[in-house]
Amino acid sequence: MRMRTTRLPAALLAAACATAAVAATATLGARPARAADGGEAFTIGDPRITESSGLAASRQHPGVYWTHNDSDDGPYVYAVDSQGRTVATVTLRGIEPRDVEAISLGPDGRLYVGDIGDNLGGKWPEVWIYAFAEPAELRDQTVQVTRYKVRYEDGPRDAEALMVHPVTGRAYIASKKQGGGGLYQGPEQLSPNGVNTFRRIADAPWTTDGAFSPDGSRLVLRGYFSATLYRWKDGAPSGGESLSTPFQRQGESVTFSADGRALLYGTEGKDSPVWRAPLDGDRLPDSVRPLPTATPTPSAPPSSGAAAPPSEGAAAGPSSSPADGGDQALGVAFLLAVAGAIFGLRRRKRDS
Repeated sequence: MRMRTTRLPAALLAAACATAAVAATATLGARPARAADGGEAFTIGDPRITESSGLAASRQHPGVYWTHNDSDDGPYVYAVDSQGRTVATVTLRGIEPRDVEAISLGPDGRLYVGDIGDNLGGKWPEVWIYAFAEPAELRDQTVQVTRYKVRYEDGPRDAEALMVHPVTGRAYIASKKQGGGGLYQGPEQLSPNGVNTFRRIADAPWTTDGAFSPDGSRLVLRGYFSATLYRWKDGAPSGGESLSTPFQRQGESVTFSADGRALLYGTEGKDSPVWRAPLDGDRLPDSVRPLPTATPTPSAPPSSGAAAPPSEGAAAGPSSSPADGGDQALGVAFLLAVAGAIFGLRRRKRDS
């Protein structure tokens, strides 16, 4: 999704600061989140990819990641290697995408592309998911896709996260809404005929992308400023730990590495960097064993929460709200810093 930068009027800035203070108070006493370790994995250098909005680690091609632009591009999916080079461009035949926001790899070896964005806040009565077999050969090619029609049981909404469970193959969508988003479950099997109705099974924080771990035991949902990691039990999220994310110009994508040992965070923009954040302890998927010996910790990426920001709400299940305090706390810090800078400039201007 594209964002426009505007100048805040003084009254609006004051209101934002007041809201920030309230949000900061609400996060007091919560479990602190650790800063994301790791560093920049690669930079997407293809001049055609300026709005990378989804990310999925390939299973067939080690070190390769699938991505796509947001809107105004066309029916294209790109394979990018660990050096940030585009090694294949896949054209999806017979579709005219509207607002592609996410990509996920299913257990059937197919890539699922979510044309699920709705920047008008819920205008479109239906959205679509496109699926095609992950190419065995990395080269420019055109593929036939299966098109699935999607509706939500409680009406249209904006969404940017599509996650296909790597064991059951069931598709999930997280809507994008501050203080009222939801995690929606699709039917047991998507049908290319008729409508696939997605039903709300849990609350969700402000979400710009999400991903399951390769074994399906963890789910991560990310926003612009933070991410939340859940255990996946009995077809629903359980618990919820707030993670710090690298500071990115517009954090839009996340995926687990193919071995499940790390998260990779992407952003929109030209020459967009992809950051790698290793996982440890109980953050690791159930099938991944901790490394036998400790390894030197790489320098941490510039994080949106440099000093372990507090998170809101440690627990979230099918009927509870997942922690979105990370976004609030980091947004608070940003707004207060901007406010301080503006007021300081005004004071110096009056004193001069």
